[in-house]
Amino acid sequence: MMAESSNRRKASSRGLLSNYRYLCKKAMVLCAMENARARKRHQEKRIIANMKMKRTDAHHESLDTNVLIKRSKMSAPEQENQSTLNSESTDLSKHTSVSGTANHHSVIAALGDRWEMDSGFSSEASPPASGRSSPCFSSCPTTVVALDCEMVGTGSGGRCSELARCSILDYHGNVLYDKYVKPCQPVTDFRTRWSGIRRHHLLNATPFIQAREEILSILEGKVVVGHSIYNDFEALDMVHPCHMVRDTSTTRLLSRLAGFPSKCCPSLRTLANKLLNRSIQVGKRGHCSVEDAQAALDLYKLVEGEWEQEVQNKLRDDDAPLEPSFSSSKHYMQDEYWPDDIIADG
Repeated sequence: MMAESSNRRKASSRGLLSNYRYLCKKAMVLCAMENARARKRHQEKRIIANMKMKRTDAHHESLDTNVLIKRSKMSAPEQENQSTLNSESTDLSKHTSVSGTANHHSVIAALGDRWEMDSGFSSEASPPASGRSSPCFSSCPTTVVALDCEMVGTGSGGRCSELARCSILDYHGNVLYDKYVKPCQPVTDFRTRWSGIRRHHLLNATPFIQAREEILSILEGKVVVGHSIYNDFEALDMVHPCHMVRDTSTTRLLSRLAGFPSKCCPSLRTLANKLLNRSIQVGKRGHCSVEDAQAALDLYKLVEGEWEQEVQNKLRDDDAPLEPSFSSSKHYMQDEYWPDDIIADG
């Protein structure tokens, strides 16, 4: 009996010991998992904090660049006078002063060139109609082009729109491309009163496939400016990155500058008349794609600096460009888009 009782006690002790070991192991596993979660949360907080610091540093860096340019322009005459006084001292100090002045002038010249290039308003071909100057964070002029297309009708009743002319201007208003394009289908409505296209324009026109390749090669990597420009992209059967598109019909900046409601989509003719004091799309000969592209380009320059900063902020915040609304560009078929004398004739 005593032996049996002793065996029972030993078995019970083993069971308690094994339960204790199991519980200890389980507690260690739970503790390790909790520590891993805590480390992961800490790492995520550090990553978020680093991203916020980088964004803040980038913003301060752009502000510091603007301040440097302004200070350099303001202090140029003072530095020039100081170098003149130093040049009257010893030969060694004279040599040092002349060298310092040369380096300073090279910096001032470089900054001045950059300011003039960024603003683009030194161009004689396309001066700013409003007299405003662009801030230095605007797009590089070599990457900005203006696009406008004219369409004709094909198919039953001319309901299908196909490309018949395409014009592309560079930032300074120089014509990079201006060709008549032969549609893929027979033309059933030339829409001459609006497009300006007549039958003889398309007799020796460039085939659509060839013209499309030429146009795409010019637009690749460029910021494209235009009015209701997604209609032009549709006629070209192309998709352009939306963060590299500047549609003057949808931006609230031009509407606000013209005194229109923010959700208003004014026509190109209305904006050009209001902001550029320029009359376009008049007469009965139809629209001119070069003239329309020039008007859109000059409108873009009026708000270029603020527009580009707005795009940069949106890209920085969202890390991806937002798709613009296609419905906002459909107003081009409304009566206000066409000249008054044409509407009167109808």
